[in-house]
Amino acid sequence: MLYSMLPAAFLMVNIILNWELFKKYGFRTTNLTYQNKVHVLYTRFLLAANCYFIVDMAWSFFYEHKENSVFFPFIYILTVFYFFLMLLTMLTWTKYIIAYISMHGRRNTALHYGVWAMLATSIVLGIFLTLQIFFAFFPFYAIGLMLGISLIHSFVEAGEKKEKEMHDHIASVMAEDYEAIFYIDIESDEYLTFSKSQKYMTLNTVATGKDFFKEALSSIDECVYPSDWEYAKSFYKKETLLKNLEGKRSFSFKYRVLINDSPRYFLFTAMRENNSQYLIFYEKDIEDELQAEKKQKENQKQTITFTQIAESLASIYDVIYYINIADSSYVCYHANGNYGQLEINKSGTDFYSESLLNIPLIIHEQDCEKLADFINKDNMISTMETHKDCSINYRMVVSGKTQYTRMTVRKSSDKTHFIIGIENVDDEIKREKQHLKELNTEKELARRDELTGVKNKTAYKELEASVQGSIENNIDSLAFAIIVCDTNNLKKINDTKGHAAGDEYLRDSSNLLCNVFVHSPVFRVGGDEFVVFLQGNDYSARHELIDKLRSQILENNKTGTGVILASGISEYNPESDKFVSDIFKRADKEMYDNKKLLKSLA
Repeated sequence: MLYSMLPAAFLMVNIILNWELFKKYGFRTTNLTYQNKVHVLYTRFLLAANCYFIVDMAWSFFYEHKENSVFFPFIYILTVFYFFLMLLTMLTWTKYIIAYISMHGRRNTALHYGVWAMLATSIVLGIFLTLQIFFAFFPFYAIGLMLGISLIHSFVEAGEKKEKEMHDHIASVMAEDYEAIFYIDIESDEYLTFSKSQKYMTLNTVATGKDFFKEALSSIDECVYPSDWEYAKSFYKKETLLKNLEGKRSFSFKYRVLINDSPRYFLFTAMRENNSQYLIFYEKDIEDELQAEKKQKENQKQTITFTQIAESLASIYDVIYYINIADSSYVCYHANGNYGQLEINKSGTDFYSESLLNIPLIIHEQDCEKLADFINKDNMISTMETHKDCSINYRMVVSGKTQYTRMTVRKSSDKTHFIIGIENVDDEIKREKQHLKELNTEKELARRDELTGVKNKTAYKELEASVQGSIENNIDSLAFAIIVCDTNNLKKINDTKGHAAGDEYLRDSSNLLCNVFVHSPVFRVGGDEFVVFLQGNDYSARHELIDKLRSQILENNKTGTGVILASGISEYNPESDKFVSDIFKRADKEMYDNKKLLKSLA
């Protein structure tokens, strides 16, 4: 009976001693990290030991009643299991040792303690296994197992405790720089909190917790500035945080946290511990840093000196005048190199009177008057009351050559001085003029008919729109007429003589119109259709001119030489005409009547 009591006691002690391990890690290794698998191997060894204790206890119970033959089969089966489980404890023990040593590095503190405990345990198991062989009726191996388990529990736990103390010390030191540090188990979401910040402790944080992500989300509405709620919540899903850490050492974000009801910016940094199952999450109050950085930037803006401003102006202006508005005294600076210091060239007591004396000597005669008006003191003061700056372009005469120059006037920030910059813009003005000339040339070409040289349909549409605007604005002096012309026989010439002859026929038609209507623009608006816009002297002599054109056409028709053009004319009537198109239609209708007449005479 005494024999069976020892294994029973060992069983109870082992279960009590390692109950937390059984609960936390269980006996399955599926989908676990390597570290947790090592713990499972240890629980399997403990399970094998417990099974051995049970079999040892049962064997001693039945063996005490061995005189009863009914118990022989049970004693035999238990003996088999007895040796099997003895072997199983050794195998599971060996497997655990190998895994434990592989898990820890050579210099690991836990390994230092663990190896000595494992060596001692192995020796104990070996000694008591030998004793069990020689003294079969005393539970030596059960005692050895219990001693070994106690050694492992004591020494390994001591090693891990020492290592935990070191980690806690490191975390405690780091907590000096951070408001809080969280150590999170990714698999279970359990966490530890390290914090020495009095500000942070107002958020009611706890030292340990069961579900970091759930508790973090639930605390946001209470602890985070309302405008940042949604932004903050987007980071506290485990999958989102792990995804942001993929391929990175760490991941950071910031938002405002309410400390004593005042919003302060916090920086949050997540970092995975050497690709293990743990996350380290740092929280740091950076409000003071941000405010200091903001103040530094403001101070930098305020410390820009007059010299720096002057040097930047020197890259633009050749000469700078600094004029006292009250007494007209001035200092003149000129640039020493493109970006060099400004040097005082001269100074004076009355900028305005001295300028009026110098203007006739160095300014182009056509620009003297307008420049004198521009730098008139009263005029300048009046202008700068309503303008941030003003400028004028004028021509200087330098060594007998004309040079375009620009004068720009601004007020100083304290409103006590005028700052006048003078720059050479000769190249700029010349480029602008050349560009304008090219634009006008391009514009003219775009509105010119390539074949005949007269204006094209685009030009006519622009003219029509302009005249229509004048009609709508009731301009009284508007007087014009429209002539619509159409060449006869163009298709016949193209078919019989070729398109070159047809093109020549069109050119002759446009030449005839230009020679008759010398003072009016001629437009080719279709393949064989022309429009003449009569204005000025041509409008006054419109009847004589249209008769001249038609007489020439009749002569050409009679002799069979020259071009044949049908024509129609219509005048603008302010009382009835509202649209240019109405005038065009009347002229077009008359042209078709003239065309029929010419065909009847052919």
